[in-house]
Amino acid sequence: MKKSLSRSEYVYIASMLFGMFFGAGNLIFPVYMGQMAGRNMWPALIGFIITGVGLPLLGVAALGISRSSGLFELSSHIGRPYGYFFTCALYLTIGPFFAIPRCATTSFTVGIEQIIPQGSDKLSLYLLLFSLAFFAAALLFSLYPGKIMVWVGKILNPAFLLFLGILVVVTLVNPGAAIAEVEPAGDYAAVPFFEGFIEGYNTLDALASLAFGIVVVNVIRGLGVEDGDAVASNTVRAGIFSCLLMAIIYFFVTLIGVHSRGVMASAENGGVALAQIAKHYLGAPGLIILAATVTLACLKTSVGLITSCAETFAGMFKGLSYRAWAIIFSLVAFGFANFGLSNIISYSLPVLMFLYPLAIVLILLSLGGKFFGHDKRVYRWVISFTFFAALYDLCASLPSGVISALHLNGVLDFVRANLPLASLGLGWVCPAVLGLVIGLAVHFIGKKKTQAV
Repeated sequence: MKKSLSRSEYVYIASMLFGMFFGAGNLIFPVYMGQMAGRNMWPALIGFIITGVGLPLLGVAALGISRSSGLFELSSHIGRPYGYFFTCALYLTIGPFFAIPRCATTSFTVGIEQIIPQGSDKLSLYLLLFSLAFFAAALLFSLYPGKIMVWVGKILNPAFLLFLGILVVVTLVNPGAAIAEVEPAGDYAAVPFFEGFIEGYNTLDALASLAFGIVVVNVIRGLGVEDGDAVASNTVRAGIFSCLLMAIIYFFVTLIGVHSRGVMASAENGGVALAQIAKHYLGAPGLIILAATVTLACLKTSVGLITSCAETFAGMFKGLSYRAWAIIFSLVAFGFANFGLSNIISYSLPVLMFLYPLAIVLILLSLGGKFFGHDKRVYRWVISFTFFAALYDLCASLPSGVISALHLNGVLDFVRANLPLASLGLGWVCPAVLGLVIGLAVHFIGKKKTQAV
């Protein structure tokens, strides 16, 4: 039985992993983090890389080790109802509720918004018209996929990386400020590592790894590697190159953000920051190239997300066809896109604070499942404790006005004061560990009783 891939096969899998995980959204968050972190960029970057690079790789490996056929089977270790809930919640998050609308608004923010005169009262109208055209094209390609998207993919990635490389070189040659001179802002001043760790949630890549990881696993199995451990190890090895490349890009993009603080104030969001930096260093032509490249990247990503979500829901719910789901998801994404990039990022955070802990513990349980025979009782104890702690993280991340309207201030203050790491956005860690201890105790005690009988 084949145990390892050839060098060319490793390169093929690595390229596919990079293409799946890296999009325009992976640029807007590290550049904004750089502007905010300033001289504390190093601990912030390490935290960001853990959730933005390490977790996606582990997610793909988890699917290989567990030999699951996909996210639904993997999450059904807790039970089929939970499997339906988590699969739907995750796909809707990386699909029509947040990730797909973010593609359109990022394209608009980086491109059209920079051309419109500041303070224009027609900004909402321009966003409406742009998003309408964007999702009409995305839906068309989703319903009638053809060679054009393959062609765009082959041309786009090299062009995108080439332009980014030019921007990086120009910025490093003419830095606006030294790293040590840039004061950190907000929580990046006190807890930069943990703030970077949470910022990595915004890439959505750990969630996407659970949804798309089965594609990578199936490709490796199709190349002749069948053993679960061999599949996982080959996935990790092939992913080293793509992860190193992503980490290097994150470093340089974060560095661009830090240096930009010497010539401009922190932007409202990463899309605006990226456009302002490109315009400052490369002028109007650079801004146009950036806008066109990001728009094409986001369009291609949207097509992939619409297709994946529609296929998943058509398979889980037999009442509607793939085409019907594709149309529904495109319309929903179009509606959310018109809230604007900053609002989408703001309102997506509570959902990510809820889903990420559940995804992280599911990945870790799947990786270590052989130790306890993938006993459902262990999964249920850990997920149950994590679920309720993640609910706190969700509520604590809501806008202050919503928290006040729901009269949650007292409850949140009490939990924050008594739950370890809660103030850092990691209140789920200790409950998850407690659930694991209880789950393993139940498993091994039950195992001893069975052996005694």
